[in-house]
Amino acid sequence: MFSEHDIRIGTLAGKGAQTAGYIKQILPHGFESFQINFWQHLGEVDLVRLADEVREVLTGTGAIVSSLGIFGNPLEDGELDRATLKGWEVCIDHAHLFGTDLVCGFAGRIRNKPVPDSLPRYKEVFGKLAKRAAGKGVRIAFENCPMGGTWESGDYNIAFNPGAWERMFNAVDADNIGLEWEPCHQMCQLIEPLPQLKKYISRIFHVHGKDATIHHDVLREFGMHGPETVVEHRHPGFGDSNWTNIISELRRGDYRGTIDIEGWHDPVYKDVLEMTGQVHALHYLKGCRGNYVPNPEGY
Repeated sequence: MFSEHDIRIGTLAGKGAQTAGYIKQILPHGFESFQINFWQHLGEVDLVRLADEVREVLTGTGAIVSSLGIFGNPLEDGELDRATLKGWEVCIDHAHLFGTDLVCGFAGRIRNKPVPDSLPRYKEVFGKLAKRAAGKGVRIAFENCPMGGTWESGDYNIAFNPGAWERMFNAVDADNIGLEWEPCHQMCQLIEPLPQLKKYISRIFHVHGKDATIHHDVLREFGMHGPETVVEHRHPGFGDSNWTNIISELRRGDYRGTIDIEGWHDPVYKDVLEMTGQVHALHYLKGCRGNYVPNPEGY
């Protein structure tokens, strides 16, 4: 039985209208939480109906929906960008139906411009979304994925680097604005994850379970922008991070959220081996966490 003193270990379930059926199939593997995520827009998905279907699957299992996720660029004005922004609004309004108070996604970006150029639009959009969310008891968390972007240029997300986080927190000074953090995206920038985790723990609302392997021999020979792959995304348990230390720091910071495995990136455990990799990561992370054991009464 899961305890409130544990950190739940789960996975992402972004299968649109088929999400409840997907969760039902993988639930027996032992996942304790699910982030229900969408790419750029909600499409024809009815969140009220989906919430009912997911609730029916999860009732009596002890597993929960940790968060909703909408991943696109809500700062620009193209058709898909406007759909992303609408998705943020709808997810914020319907999060309570899934039993969660958390909506996650990219912060967006003014395309092909340096990070600071996006801050006025970010302030306009997420100033309103933060107030909308606060009125419904909802928190907002930004994933730290560059989506191929750099400080100077990019398409989707300014919230990939701590230099941007400080500017964002200053632009929208709201307690319900935070981070959806994972070590992988920081390692891909050659940033040490653990000191960053310690520094920003109070702003971390959600954790993605994704790791990375840095090929230091390739880095020394070719650098970051040569012909060979320097960093690979991996399932936890196959990468370089010590998740026992990560979870210890999460506990030290009184983190009460979940770690949801973000799959579909591992170069080895993919395709027919996808769920093999995810379930290995699930057991590995549970081992790093340990299972809560109550102390003897009176001692």
